Amino acid sequence: MPTLTTAIWIVVALLLVGVYLSWTAGRLDRLHARIDAAKAALDATLLRRASIAQELATAGVLDPASSMVLYQAAHDARQAEEEHREVAESELSQTLRAVFADPAQLEAVRAAPGGTETAQELSAAVRRVPMARRFHNDAVRAARALRSHRTVRWLRLAGHAAFPMAFEMDDEPPLALADRGHTGADREPGGTDPAQEGTDRGQDDADRGQRGED
Repeated sequence: MPTLTTAIWIVVALLLVGVYLSWTAGRLDRLHARIDAAKAALDATLLRRASIAQELATAGVLDPASSMVLYQAAHDARQAEEEHREVAESELSQTLRAVFADPAQLEAVRAAPGGTETAQELSAAVRRVPMARRFHNDAVRAARALRSHRTVRWLRLAGHAAFPMAFEMDDEPPLALADRGHTGADREPGGTDPAQEGTDRGQDDADRGQRGED
């Protein structure tokens, strides 16, 4: 009887370990999928910002010098290879701040035909970039916290998935375009920001991963 009891406990323990490992591997897969989705959303947001900036630079509403530097920065951001994107996107952020440091530039854009809509689109685009980047980086943080556990490392539960990397860039928008009073285009009806909700979910996962024990 003692031998049978011991065998039962061993089987139960093995089952519990198997369930835990399966749950951990599944959670890791979900975090990697979230990173992929967040990266795709960030890429789309950055492309949108660069496209609007490039269109604005060729619209003839800015002074020639501003148009030239803005066009080049937007072009470089759109064409940059992955390993150079953080620098190129940061330079576009810096160029946008320099161009719109003078409030007269934004007023000139708004005064042009269709300029109000263009200003609203650019304002929404530059504000979405920090939110999309936070969402992505929060998901990366959560996955890295889980992958740092000894059990995950020793048993290689992450498989051949690449180690997730945060996207680091200067994403500060120009003050003139950061005024939320000009447009609500980047919010869902009812005032809920989906990107911020995703950020909160990613942060919750990160907190849980950091508290978890092997």
